[in-house]
Amino acid sequence: MKTLPGIALALLVAAAQAHEGHAPAPAAGAAAQEVKGGVPDARSYFTDTPLLDQHGRERRFYSDVLAGRVVLLNVIYTRCKDACPLITRKLREVRAALGEQAGRVHFVSLSSDPEHDSPRALKAFAAQQGADDPNWTFLTGDKANMDLVLARLGQLSQTPEGHSTLLIAGDVPNKRWSKIRPDAPPAAIAQRLQLLAEPVAGR
Repeated sequence: MKTLPGIALALLVAAAQAHEGHAPAPAAGAAAQEVKGGVPDARSYFTDTPLLDQHGRERRFYSDVLAGRVVLLNVIYTRCKDACPLITRKLREVRAALGEQAGRVHFVSLSSDPEHDSPRALKAFAAQQGADDPNWTFLTGDKANMDLVLARLGQLSQTPEGHSTLLIAGDVPNKRWSKIRPDAPPAAIAQRLQLLAEPVAGR
C-alpha cells in the first residue's frame, strides 16, 4: 500500500517522459498500472490551492475539483500544436466510450503555462477540441499555485512544453489511483475509468 506522497513519487518517476516528440510515458506491459493507497487527510496532501477554471471561476483544487469524484487528470498548454490537441481529442473519444458512465467521471486538464493560459484561452482551446463538456474542467491560475498543484501530482516541469503526457486516473474517495499511457486506446482508458467508478466492496 503506497501513501499519497508515495504515489506522487511514483508518478514523478513515470513523468520523466517529456512532452517533446510525442513519446508516450513509460509503462511496463499493461496500458495502465494501478497504484493503491492513501493518507487520512487527502485535502492537506493535494491542497485546496485556489485556481481558475475555463469560465473564470475560482476553484479550490481538492474541495471543488477532486473531492468525492472519479477523475482523469492531464496536463496541457494552449499554445501547443501537436500532443496537447491530439490527447485532448483522444480524451473526448474516451468520454464517448464511457457511455452512460460518462457523468460519473470528471476530466481535469491543468495548464503547464499559466502565464499565457488565461481562462479565456482555456475556454477557446476546449471549444476547438470539442471538449466543452460540463464534466470537464480546465484549470489555470497564479504560476506559484499551479506549480504547487502540479508538483503534488508529480507533473511539474521546467518549461510548458516539457510537461508529461502521462494520464492520472483516480477514485478520490477510495484512494485508488492509476497511471495510464497516453497512447493507450480510448476504449482501454474508458475501461480503466469504469473500473474505478465501480463501487468498492465493503464501503
